Amino acid sequence: MVQLNELELQNLRHLIGSHETAYQKMTVYAQSASDPQVKQFFQKSAQDAQKTKQQLLSFLS
Repeated sequence: MVQLNELELQNLRHLIGSHETAYQKMTVYAQSASDPQVKQFFQKSAQDAQKTKQQLLSFLS
């Protein structure tokens, strides 16, 4: 397993937090959207943010 230095760890935590925030916001936007295409866009964006967050979290294991 690769050892992360302090700066890399801080950056990784920041990226994970940013993707979690994006996921939460996109989910709210999707729930608020009335246009089906807009709703689908935000749902896909939320899924992508969640997927990326999970991939980033795997670096901490």
